[in-house]
Amino acid sequence: MIDARHSPLAGVNALAKLVATLMLGIALMLSIDPVSAGVSLVLTLAVLPFARLGVADVWRRTWPIAAAAAVASVATVLYGRPAGQMYVEWGILRISDGSIDLALAILLRVLAIALPAVVLLSTTDPTDLADALGQIVKLPARFVLGALAGLRLVGLLISDWREMSLARRARGVADHGRLRRFLGMAFALFVLAIRRGTHLATAMEARGFGADPREVRRTWARPSVLRLRDGALVLLAAVIAAVSIAAAIATGAWTFILTL
Repeated sequence: MIDARHSPLAGVNALAKLVATLMLGIALMLSIDPVSAGVSLVLTLAVLPFARLGVADVWRRTWPIAAAAAVASVATVLYGRPAGQMYVEWGILRISDGSIDLALAILLRVLAIALPAVVLLSTTDPTDLADALGQIVKLPARFVLGALAGLRLVGLLISDWREMSLARRARGVADHGRLRRFLGMAFALFVLAIRRGTHLATAMEARGFGADPREVRRTWARPSVLRLRDGALVLLAAVIAAVSIAAAIATGAWTFILTL
């Protein structure tokens, strides 16, 4: 297993990775057909070794999405749109060529959208993304830094939940009443989150995060700039999206989503 921070993608600007992810996702959401999604997935898998990520690490991050896509596909096969030859018909359960094709398209499309998103975003540091959005996109710094601070606290909430659970078990109050225990811990965590958020907001105000940008020029600890490799990643995503759409149109499988 290779640490995502040591991948060549870790040195690419976070904004470029976000744009590449959105570009592939939007291109695949324009149509529901197995060809464009299959081509995009194959091309993504072909360039994935260059990211130098461990197979086990990628699978650990993507298997929940793959499992959800498989469940959705099975449901579509059983209850999807009937078309073409009918293989099974029993009540509302209908398996036909149309439901099988639609299920395959959904499965491939979810995987084709999720895989590059997981790979690119798993090599992105939230602070780098906040720097890019604030410096390059020029989003309001108060919004960007507030969202970053909230995201950083998610890990603390998970740690707090684990510590509260262990503390309750040590006191012998976690042996029964799971629903009551869950509601009590959720309320305690909610109160703790409010207190921590209040302290964090006060600390950020004391450091000038709430200053009027028209009066104070904000500085950034780490400059965020776009380089040639960032443009290469966006260009690669554009090529994959274009090839996928062209393949679907050439085979006649392209089905614009608004015409469904």
